[in-house]
Amino acid sequence: MKYTRQRGTRDILPSEIKTWQFLEDNARAVFEGYNYAEIRTPIFEQTELFTRSIGEDTDIVGKEMYTFIDKGERSITLRPEETAPVVRALIENNLIGQNELVKFYYVGPMFRYERPQAGRSRQFHQAGVEAFGSSDPLIDAEVIELGLRYFIQIGLKDLEVDINSVGCKKCRPKYKEELKKYFKGRSKDMCETCQGRLEKNPLRILDCKEPKCQKDIESAPATIDHLCQECGDHFNKVKAYLDGYGIRYKLNKRLVRGLDYYTKTTFEIISKSLGAQNAVCGGGRYDTLVEELGGRSTPAIGFAIGLDRLVMVMQDQKIKLPEEQRLQVYIAPLGAAAKEKGFEVLRNLRNMGIRSDMDYLGKSLNSQLKTADKLRAQFAIIIGDDELRNGLAIVKSMDNKTQEKIKFDEVIRKFK
Repeated sequence: MKYTRQRGTRDILPSEIKTWQFLEDNARAVFEGYNYAEIRTPIFEQTELFTRSIGEDTDIVGKEMYTFIDKGERSITLRPEETAPVVRALIENNLIGQNELVKFYYVGPMFRYERPQAGRSRQFHQAGVEAFGSSDPLIDAEVIELGLRYFIQIGLKDLEVDINSVGCKKCRPKYKEELKKYFKGRSKDMCETCQGRLEKNPLRILDCKEPKCQKDIESAPATIDHLCQECGDHFNKVKAYLDGYGIRYKLNKRLVRGLDYYTKTTFEIISKSLGAQNAVCGGGRYDTLVEELGGRSTPAIGFAIGLDRLVMVMQDQKIKLPEEQRLQVYIAPLGAAAKEKGFEVLRNLRNMGIRSDMDYLGKSLNSQLKTADKLRAQFAIIIGDDELRNGLAIVKSMDNKTQEKIKFDEVIRKFK
């Protein structure tokens, strides 16, 4: 039987891994530069954590979660996003006190059962940040600027920042009623999913991508026209701080994001290199989630970056990676005795931190030198019977093809 990877998943091969490491290493460097500390949560959680935080009427909970009953008869879900697990960890481990600001970042895989397409897989990878403890609009602007700085650092171009405010629990109920009134007379022309959303959660209709719904969505009442004084003032200050950062942004009145826990600021960073699924980063404020999941009332904001889509953008924009470190030495032994000596030299080189390898397949000298070339080794150390008798190794430069004979006890000093 031939085994294959599951639909919607992929193998990240050694030929591609440098791109992923580049993205992850830069994420860690940039996030830590803003005083965010890494947190790692389990890949699976109890299902209720997500149904309660994301919202039962969302597509993620209704259609996309990988949920199963484990041997203890518990309902378990592979994490479809990371904000709720980070909040759970914050509460469970008592990671924040009153009048404190704590900042976390994460890098890891998420899981959603959806139709695989370009930039959208069933196992996908995200990097993101979460900041807890401040309701100041300045932290909203910092988080957006942080996301942009990351993209600039890795070399992305043609980016667009979309922002909106979805209000709070004081002004949103009235807005939802306005949406219901608006869509009620148009429901017969909407898709089946949106017809179901009308009574349960009309805000979700604004997130629909179906062409038959788009025309009505474009003319629907906008969230920012129904904000209370507090939310309106907060959003105006966010925009003022973004202006202060020199960040150009576009007001997107339909941007509600796909999760129910958002309050006030929502935003996306969009790459014009991608098609319909063009957001490489999305996030917003979620001031009620910590309390809803059992903690004390704690304002919070964060974002998630889709690393799979970033890889596609980097390929499309032909962004070059920094030149990787080359293999410094490849040892080419000829015969059993030479292999023993070669392994001794190899150990000494590696103990000094020199990137090195050797032949383990008993190839001919010509084949071993071809392997050294393929591995882009800077030098080859050739050891045969003559070299063992004379106590000399042949050190060959693979770049200019020159070579010299060096005593074995001098080889290590040469490379040191």
